[in-house]
Amino acid sequence: MARSEEALPARGTALTVVSWVLQVIGAGLFLLMGFGKVAGWPDFITTFENIGAGQWLRYFVGAAELAGGIGVLIPRLAGLAALGLTIVVVGAAFTHLAILQDSGWVLPVVLIVLMGALAWIRRA
Repeated sequence: MARSEEALPARGTALTVVSWVLQVIGAGLFLLMGFGKVAGWPDFITTFENIGAGQWLRYFVGAAELAGGIGVLIPRLAGLAALGLTIVVVGAAFTHLAILQDSGWVLPVVLIVLMGALAWIRRA
């Protein structure tokens, strides 16, 4: 049985504000990092060389981050985009821990929490 719009509880103002704050932060970070990867900033080139998967992965991840950064700003797509970005940063955290063995895992873990929260808030 489908629920009518009247049966759905109204979203609280505070949750809406939190959602938009997360969306703007996520968009800013992922657009910046995605642009850096696609544009070939030296730190990203070095990181992906050290991973050993080839520079194609840098372009792929950068494109995914750019798409996700735009997607989180579109309310209808924000939940799905945040979920996709969560998957991307899980891969980044794992890569920093298991392959690069450096402290670069900290930001991805923070982003996992933030984008996971956004995906949950925007799940509808």
